[in-house]
Amino acid sequence: MHQAGFVVPKLGLETLGLKNPGNVYWNLQVPSLYEEAVRRREGVVADGGALVVRTGIHTGRSPNDKFIVEDSESKPRIDWGKTNKPITPDRYRALYNRMLAYAQRRDLFVRDCWAGADPAHRIGVRVVNETAWHNLFARNMFLRPRREELEGFRPEFTILNLPGFQADPKLDGTASDCAILVNFTDRVVAICGTWYAGEIKKSVFTILNYLLPDKNVLPMHASANLGPKGDVAVFFGLSGTGKTTLSADPTRTLIGDDEHGWAEDSLFNFEGGCYAKVIKLSREAEPEIYATTGRFGTVLENVVIDPATGRLDLDDGAYTENTRACYPLDFIPNTSSTGIAGTPENIVMLTADAFGVLPPISRLSPEQAMYHFLSGYTARVAGTEKGVTEPQATFSTCFGAPFMPRHPTVYAKMLGEKMARQNVKCWLVNTGWSGGGFGVGERMSIRHTRAMVRAALDGTLAGVASSTDPHFGMQVPSACPDVPGDVLNPKNTWKDKKAYDSAARDVAQRFEKNFQQFESHVDDKVNKSAIRAAA
Repeated sequence: MHQAGFVVPKLGLETLGLKNPGNVYWNLQVPSLYEEAVRRREGVVADGGALVVRTGIHTGRSPNDKFIVEDSESKPRIDWGKTNKPITPDRYRALYNRMLAYAQRRDLFVRDCWAGADPAHRIGVRVVNETAWHNLFARNMFLRPRREELEGFRPEFTILNLPGFQADPKLDGTASDCAILVNFTDRVVAICGTWYAGEIKKSVFTILNYLLPDKNVLPMHASANLGPKGDVAVFFGLSGTGKTTLSADPTRTLIGDDEHGWAEDSLFNFEGGCYAKVIKLSREAEPEIYATTGRFGTVLENVVIDPATGRLDLDDGAYTENTRACYPLDFIPNTSSTGIAGTPENIVMLTADAFGVLPPISRLSPEQAMYHFLSGYTARVAGTEKGVTEPQATFSTCFGAPFMPRHPTVYAKMLGEKMARQNVKCWLVNTGWSGGGFGVGERMSIRHTRAMVRAALDGTLAGVASSTDPHFGMQVPSACPDVPGDVLNPKNTWKDKKAYDSAARDVAQRFEKNFQQFESHVDDKVNKSAIRAAA
């Protein structure tokens, strides 16, 4: 039996090789997806209406389990290595065929959607799930076609998401029973063995990172918003650095919270929803995001819920510190209706410095911007990824290395060229620790960080005197409205000044060591900037 939910496109699942499925639910609306998820015991409805689900042992991405099919299409174009690991076409096909066999006689939920708000650069994506809640996740995260677009929908990529099927490492050559397989020739991503929905989202991002550079569009792991005067700001940063929080500013219009494309004349959101961390979310500090956790239509991953009352406990990390909320973009007040804006005037690079030595805000020269973009420094915190059990310093190129199939300098050169042509200002903002490293100091005040970012974007900091940081070379402002002067200089917040200098030198050396891999790929100006930063 095949059941249509909203619109069944003319081009069906036969293109995937799927045969003899059970009920196929096409493009169901939210209430129907809730009914199916609850009936199948995939999740429970919390007080307020959110759907709460568990993802089992995989409470974050599984970077060691992602593979790209190495064939004539991909071999010369992929930056092969630890991040982009190859799998042979034969092994891929054998595993994929077993996934198709698993899908026989199983009910499936299909979602047709756009990735990319700009019609000139968007792609059609079809997501096929074995669970209703994963399909609701896809509905929230991506852009929904109009009815007339669905009738003739032809996907350029398909994601087959079967978390209940497990790979066999001995047979399939995978790292575990989980696998994310990207096939750029067949235009398919096959996901198995993990219930973590973030793999669906990041698979689409990986696809766009592969395709868009050929269109002179820079794909960015970044949030973006629009000021009252029409100025666009882009926020680069990895998970937990504050992209979602800082871009959801009530004084500015949110374009998107995580992934964007920078074309020649526009900046556009890749997505139609948000996927925000909600551990210890504060109603006072982050009211817009907090409100989404109590709304019908939001999917909450691994959030603790009282089974008797249905009340949520956002402070409880019993399952993971990487608790997540997935909700449509329009759940946030003051969001862009189109997801498209002009090119940026300011770039903010966010880092959560676990050592507490980087300034809370600093101005970067164009060469330093390139240096920090290629470095992508932050800190990982326990629970954000499988296998990460304690905080650790991390360099993730372009602030999104796990999702960049091409060589990092492909994206870095595009960024540098676009910044130069449009005279874009760049700021480095540390949302990490102050007064000492993790376990000694305290996390930066979100109130202070918001004040610094606003002062940078509205031009206030442009007229403030600054000094050169002795360890990293960037320009640090001497004053900022609504921020204590001592906070701006990280050394002043440490009781032991010698300990600060020692920690700063250690971080600078880490930068220097990491950047050696790029020295032969960038020009002398960037290399000289790197040397100054690591001195």
